[in-house]
Amino acid sequence: MTDGRSRRRVDTRQRLFEAAVALIAEQGYSATTVDDIAARAGVAKGTVYYNFSSKTALFEELLRHGIGLLTDAFRAAVAGLPPREALEALVRAQLEYIQRYRAFAQLLLSEMWRTNREWQQTLRLLRAEAIGVIGETVQAGVDGGELPADLDVRLASSALFGVGLVVAVDWLVFQPDRPIAEVQESLLAIVRRAAHT
Repeated sequence: MTDGRSRRRVDTRQRLFEAAVALIAEQGYSATTVDDIAARAGVAKGTVYYNFSSKTALFEELLRHGIGLLTDAFRAAVAGLPPREALEALVRAQLEYIQRYRAFAQLLLSEMWRTNREWQQTLRLLRAEAIGVIGETVQAGVDGGELPADLDVRLASSALFGVGLVVAVDWLVFQPDRPIAEVQESLLAIVRRAAHT
């Protein structure tokens, strides 16, 4: 009985996440109400408050969930690979993630520019985790001589994360028919040039 109840709760939370992401990506955080989220998820308003204490709490959990999935995808992509191959795998993982979670990527992109939100500290910490995986890979490339010794690892890691996010959203909005392999190769060409100039 408990397993069925916990499975239903996980499913309900997932529906609430998906509804919130879609609505906030469409109309912005301020314009999205708890009533809207409940209606989109097909649940009663009380169900939202049963799972989350407020809209802000829902959004913070949404960030944790979404960026956690991306960080996990990064970690899985680089496992056991040498730095050059790991960088390519990171680019592919980010493109695949954004293709799968397009609305969340648009939401993340817009929220990263805002500094007046209650969850800004949470977003900063989560972003640092995701970029940290990239940083470890870049540092391994510097240490192994595959990347320039004077490369600013922190800035390069942030740049790779940001470029991947913007390129992927641009691809999905303006060129959705373009194959992912082609987008990946173009993005990697930019990364390779930047790393060797």
